[in-house]
Amino acid sequence: MPNLRDIRTRISSIDNTQQITKAMKMVAAAKLRKAQNRMLENRPYSRMLKQVLARVAEAMRDEFDDELTVPLFRQPDGVKKAVILVVGSDRGLCGGFNTNLFKVVEKRIQEEFSDLHASGNLELVCIGRKACQYFPKRGYNVVQEVPGFFDRLDFAESASIMKDQAARFISGEVDAVHVAYNEFKSVISQNRVVDTVLPIQPDAFEGEDEEEQATREFIIEPSAEVLFDRLLPKYLNIQLWRAILESNASEQGARMAAMDNATENAKELQRTLKLKYNQARQSAITTEISEIVSGASALGNV
Repeated sequence: MPNLRDIRTRISSIDNTQQITKAMKMVAAAKLRKAQNRMLENRPYSRMLKQVLARVAEAMRDEFDDELTVPLFRQPDGVKKAVILVVGSDRGLCGGFNTNLFKVVEKRIQEEFSDLHASGNLELVCIGRKACQYFPKRGYNVVQEVPGFFDRLDFAESASIMKDQAARFISGEVDAVHVAYNEFKSVISQNRVVDTVLPIQPDAFEGEDEEEQATREFIIEPSAEVLFDRLLPKYLNIQLWRAILESNASEQGARMAAMDNATENAKELQRTLKLKYNQARQSAITTEISEIVSGASALGNV
């Protein structure tokens, strides 16, 4: 028969855990609202920057006969060295947020970069403590670790990371740079994405509505080439920053969902234990009554 005291202790312990998970869910919900606001505030700037670059790229194509001779557009004959920027999280308790992304990254490496990985020419830059803990233990060539990034969430640090990789690409040290992150879809779901940020594809700035282009007139000074050189680094910085903001919002949504599930599981476990407790208590009472009746019957036969 189960010990009643042990069952009561477990019920009390689960109740305390339930209070913690409820509090963590509320904290994650508050952080999610803030993260969503930052993500949404970044979108208009990113969209307008892309539209301006599209117009400048069009002017450059007219000037250079449809060819953009820009170092960041360099299309290598073959990828001899590549870099993947993996955006994880600093904290756990967010379900499969990190695990699912890391599996996608490993699958992508096996399918597309297995030769580079075997030769040591695939480099990883890990952003977030969980990514920094995961990949070095599994033999990946991690060249830079940025733990605790989401505690400060600094755009300047993000821009510095991308600036270093852009400089390496321009010098020819690396041939491709990719960013792996969780794209925010909804509070309870995320898309695992591995985007190519370098080289920039020639059609990256196409897509602005032709009618809208026709109704606008731009005066480009001092020249399209100078503006393009100034704006492209900003565009790259925004690409990584957008991935970080998307990942931050996805993390808080995943943690909120995980804590909600944990709270519901605690309630279900409490109900099960209370049922066991009542059954054990009733069994004990029945046993005691049987003993009393047996004792009374024995005394009556004396």
